[in-house]
Amino acid sequence: MNKYWWRVLASLCAMVLCTVCAEPARAQTSEVKEKPPMYSYVGFWNLPRTQWADMEKQTAANQKNMDKAIADGTLVAYGSDINLIHQPDGYTHDSWWSSMSMAGLLSVLDQAYKSGSATSPVFVSATKHSDGIFVSRYYNWHAGSWKDVYTRVGYYKLKPDAPDDAVEALSKNLFVPLLEKLLADGSIHEYEIDTEAIHTEGPGAFWVDVIVANADGLDKFNAAVRDAMKASPLAGPAIGSMVDFAAHRDSLQRTNATYK
Repeated sequence: MNKYWWRVLASLCAMVLCTVCAEPARAQTSEVKEKPPMYSYVGFWNLPRTQWADMEKQTAANQKNMDKAIADGTLVAYGSDINLIHQPDGYTHDSWWSSMSMAGLLSVLDQAYKSGSATSPVFVSATKHSDGIFVSRYYNWHAGSWKDVYTRVGYYKLKPDAPDDAVEALSKNLFVPLLEKLLADGSIHEYEIDTEAIHTEGPGAFWVDVIVANADGLDKFNAAVRDAMKASPLAGPAIGSMVDFAAHRDSLQRTNATYK
């Protein structure tokens, strides 16, 4: 994220935090509430280009089982991504699913191992692979299925001296109010703020994920942040007091997704 974006986010966060602090405590608690935990399993793969078409076939072959898990309530969402911004040490593809329980999440993983799909030739051909299990308490979506939409993910890392509730404060006072407006007007299909449920990263990492319908949706997202900045004075580097800018990274994927 460039310096302009950080000024935008710092301004928004400081403005909203100052406003919230000035309101009665009763008004604060009624704005954004933490939701029940939603767990997501993500498998990341670096595949040779010669295997990309086979990956599409493998994803299609898994769809029937995923749809069944959606129908019986085991899952609330599933999907797959193709990375559009490649890095030498990065991943080309991922597949994921989400559940309201760890048990539901792992039952689908267990099924993948028992069916043999986890060791299919296309996955064996991967030159790099890792998995992650994440948990979100701030999320929302439109129900439905989408093909060839876009996912933008921002990776952030808290400073060592950030308060214990830093992700909660940023989510309630900055991210969720803005993202709910974009969800309501149709600019985005889904958002979530994730932390690790099983820690493979260092402490303090969190992710802000947004699914938009098309490239115009990315422009609308950018415009919404710019407009919010213009509507309020620059109130200080609030995010800078909690987030380590040097660790920040963005990714952009082409996505197929289904949400219940």
